[in-house]
Amino acid sequence: DPEMWWTYAKEAIKYIFKKAEVKKGELQGIGIAYQMHGLVLVDKEHQVIRPSIIWCDSRAVEIGEKAFEGLGKDFCLPHLLNSPGNFTASKLRWVIENEPETAAKIHKIMLPGDFIAMKLSGEILTSETGLSEGIFWDFKENGLSQKLLQQMEIPNDWIPKAVPSFSLQGKVTESASKETGIDAGVPITYRAGDQPNNAFSLFVLKPGELATTAGTSGTVYGVCDTPLYDPESRVNTFVHVNHSQKSPSYGVLLCVNGTGILNSWLKKVMGGQRISYEEMNSLGGGAPIGADGLTFIPFGNGVERIMRNKPVGAHLLGLDLLKHDKRHLVRAAQEGIVSALTYGFRIMKDMGMNLKTVKAGHANMFLSPLFRKAFVHMNRVNLELYDTDGAQGAARGAGIGAGIFSSESEAFQGLELLETLEPNANFFDSYEEVYQNWENRLNRLTRD
Repeated sequence: DPEMWWTYAKEAIKYIFKKAEVKKGELQGIGIAYQMHGLVLVDKEHQVIRPSIIWCDSRAVEIGEKAFEGLGKDFCLPHLLNSPGNFTASKLRWVIENEPETAAKIHKIMLPGDFIAMKLSGEILTSETGLSEGIFWDFKENGLSQKLLQQMEIPNDWIPKAVPSFSLQGKVTESASKETGIDAGVPITYRAGDQPNNAFSLFVLKPGELATTAGTSGTVYGVCDTPLYDPESRVNTFVHVNHSQKSPSYGVLLCVNGTGILNSWLKKVMGGQRISYEEMNSLGGGAPIGADGLTFIPFGNGVERIMRNKPVGAHLLGLDLLKHDKRHLVRAAQEGIVSALTYGFRIMKDMGMNLKTVKAGHANMFLSPLFRKAFVHMNRVNLELYDTDGAQGAARGAGIGAGIFSSESEAFQGLELLETLEPNANFFDSYEEVYQNWENRLNRLTRD
């Protein structure tokens, strides 16, 4: 429910004002980071007309496949850099086909961050980054894909005007000021989806730089200056936050939906509040690399792009009731998640991306030594851990958009590197065996 997002956003804003003791007139810009795939529909009165269809909702897969066939591979890949898949454009088409009464009320479509910006400013806008994430963007024409809109019978005027990620994007209204405590007139100066923003929060802006995160979903996001694409659309290319026609910047995104959500599920079945994630990590460290042959396939949170949107599901394989215990379960889950990320990582390598050093915030599953070690050795990369998060990224972005910082470099002067992990060649064979066992079992599953 988008209105619930707004309710909690207001509560969070008021809490921050109280906690940080922000004084009137001190706030100079607002940055918004948000879940990058979520369809929000409003009518002419700016009222939400149906619940949002979020990323892991797989209902639009067949519609995306039909659009891909209709538009043709020779158009979709060079122009959209993706198949329409299960992205926002396909979800919108699903509403048109299945809820015509709802579709008849549509005034504008938005992403979640666009909705919060609308509630603050009264203006309905989006960004080039956001349009590309919804597969509305034609990279060759550098604008809305008219061919895709025609194929899906989506009216042009449903799509909001796009603004740069760093720019003046409206100002807080008097009514929003009363609801939030933010001074009227404070500008919104930055917006970005969660993964471009995570990369930005880690100062990942130049070709060859990579960011990763392992929250509910796990991702690797690599920046390039040429419009690369995977011929099978298992990883996806979008406009990055610092993209311009003069200086193109693209983000190639690998996503595994079943990441932190698998760890969270495992915590519930292992005792819920009676066991902490730290205790789970310690338990997992008590099992050997490879978990004595126990394998977790973590695809249980909607269809996965790296699996071509096929419903693989989650699977625990090789369970030996006489050998395996909680220690093996934890290790198998974390190594299974890393294996899924590695599967996508190797697709990115095949695309020609240079994957040597990856940056991450010291948060989520990267708090686990077991997870970090598996990630570094399975992918044979350096891992840099920083004291940052998406909220800091949005704040720095707001500072750039408001002109408080004269450059991106100035905005990131205080970014603190906490630790660098380098792979040890002595572990390469062990972790490669884990990965090969995982991939072999996955291949057997998907062949059946």
